[in-house]
Amino acid sequence: MSNTSPAALFERHQELLNRAVEAIHTREYWSPYSENLKKYNEEAVKSAPADFKALCDSHFAIEGVTGVKKITGERSPYGFDLGISYDQPDMNALVDEMHAALPQWRDVGAKGRVGVCMEILHRLNELSPLMAYTVMHTSGQGFMMAFQAGAPHAQDRALEAVAYGWDAMKGIPETARWNKPQGKMDPLVMDKQFHIVPRGVALVVGCSTFPTWNTYPGLFASLVTGNPVIVKPHPTAILPAALTVKVAREVLKEVGLNPTLVSLVPDTVAEPVTKALALNPKVKVIDFTGSSAFGNWLEDNARHARVFTEKAGVNSIIVDSVSDLKAVTRNLAFTLSLYSGQMCTTTQAIYVPKDGINTPEGKVSFDEFAQALATATSKFLSDNDRACMVLGAIQSDATFQRIDECRKLGALVLDSETRQHPEFPEARICTPLILKVDGKDKAVYSEERFGPISFVIATESTEDSMRLAREVINEEGAITLGVYSTSDAVLQQAEELAMDVKVALSCNLDGGVFVNQSAAFSDFHATGGNPAANASLTDTAFLVNRFVVVQSRRHV
Repeated sequence: MSNTSPAALFERHQELLNRAVEAIHTREYWSPYSENLKKYNEEAVKSAPADFKALCDSHFAIEGVTGVKKITGERSPYGFDLGISYDQPDMNALVDEMHAALPQWRDVGAKGRVGVCMEILHRLNELSPLMAYTVMHTSGQGFMMAFQAGAPHAQDRALEAVAYGWDAMKGIPETARWNKPQGKMDPLVMDKQFHIVPRGVALVVGCSTFPTWNTYPGLFASLVTGNPVIVKPHPTAILPAALTVKVAREVLKEVGLNPTLVSLVPDTVAEPVTKALALNPKVKVIDFTGSSAFGNWLEDNARHARVFTEKAGVNSIIVDSVSDLKAVTRNLAFTLSLYSGQMCTTTQAIYVPKDGINTPEGKVSFDEFAQALATATSKFLSDNDRACMVLGAIQSDATFQRIDECRKLGALVLDSETRQHPEFPEARICTPLILKVDGKDKAVYSEERFGPISFVIATESTEDSMRLAREVINEEGAITLGVYSTSDAVLQQAEELAMDVKVALSCNLDGGVFVNQSAAFSDFHATGGNPAANASLTDTAFLVNRFVVVQSRRHV
């Protein structure tokens, strides 16, 4: 066993921590974990494919875990079964054990917890080449996206949560001398102590499409504030969570803490366990990413816990006028193609006036804009190898079936077609489906259609586009809103709209930044102010609601 202590880990990582705290206050570009694969250990990069294959068709054992049943069923969207089994522990006994371990983790103190969390992240970063393959073959993301989003970008978001947690906790003094003057009488003097006390056992419910990026903020936010954490991954994306939990437990054990403070509870689609875990009265914090139906159920029923949800929404773009039509449609083509639209930030509704938009070359009609978008998308995906890399694979049967079901919802602008992956012939790969609909057909485009499905919506005017976007986002929520306009007045109206419906706004993106991308330490992912999410990744509120301050006082 190592002699390293939590306090020593804090000292080891303090310089990085200080830089992270600075970044959350400036919101400038900063990324501590490299997204360049060449920056990682060469042997780790070379061995990653074989290391992934070695995990397949075997039992994933986590030291100290005894299962009451074996969980299996993961299948790569690239066309093969992973064949991995996991132990599902006795859930009630686990929650009791984690609850009993909470005082130990609480008493480590803020510095010690920060040190442990940052050491876990350091080791996860070293594991990034392998993590890329586990994310690729559970989510269906293309390899480079799986590496970047599944490893360094997810770690960035985790460190962001740790930085916010440290910033909040260090602002609370441990002790204070309270001295109140009494005029001619002796002053009232008291000594006060302030204890940061975690709420209880935390539950993080992962999603299938971003099994680390969407899991890490809640995991590290709860852990750094003193709450033991149960990671309940999506049944089709267990492996990245299992690797994460294993690393966390190794670090905890090395510093003499109970590894059970971070635990994995896998389940299957046929026999889910999330409701039972969420309703356990000792579970006091819940993070969830997924459907609105289940997110709403958690908010309505797990009232004993603080519940943080990211749910469904209808992300929108308003097109008023453009300065470069080709640049705009190229940008949107990438947005609609990236990971086959299986992102909570991908645009679904594109509002365009019926009488067209202004460009430097003259008026472009509604139909001409729709066709330009289709042409740009087809051209972008014309090289099959590049297309497969960008599109990735369709994660679930439901998303795959939805593409076909949606074909009848509007006039075809661009039909979705299947592609064959050069390395994985059984991979489920589909290009975007783009449909034209009228603004009056609100029922068609105001429901989230998850996957590579989008609608170009004919509106009466830009003002009408804003009205419809406002209504849909107020009713259904959204995480992203985009606007294209050469008019300062229209851009200002869009700013007002974004504030009114509480959604992140992107203006005139026509280069290397895309509306569905979110950068840690600078972009707030979701606002928590509309139905798509009740929390933001990551802000102060995401952290401070995970602990309470208990004070004691006595006369001197």
